[in-house]
Amino acid sequence: MQVTFNLPEEIAVCLGQDAAALSRAALEALVLEAIRSNKVSASQARQVLGFRSRHQMEAFLKAHGVDLPLTIEQVRQDSANALAFGK
Repeated sequence: MQVTFNLPEEIAVCLGQDAAALSRAALEALVLEAIRSNKVSASQARQVLGFRSRHQMEAFLKAHGVDLPLTIEQVRQDSANALAFGK
């Protein structure tokens, strides 16, 4: 789906980006809000944004201050990995 919206020129100038960069920034902002509000999963967002790996997605989310909830199994696995690394 293609979405178009009007942005006042003075705002576009303040943002200092060309149309392609503004389009990408708007898409990222929309996806970040969808993740924050639990409307899409990180996997769905990764596909929309074109990231090839989960790690790229996690880095993007971290850079934007978005923490995904961890499952108890993820916490257990992280703990096991940390303990194994310390040996």
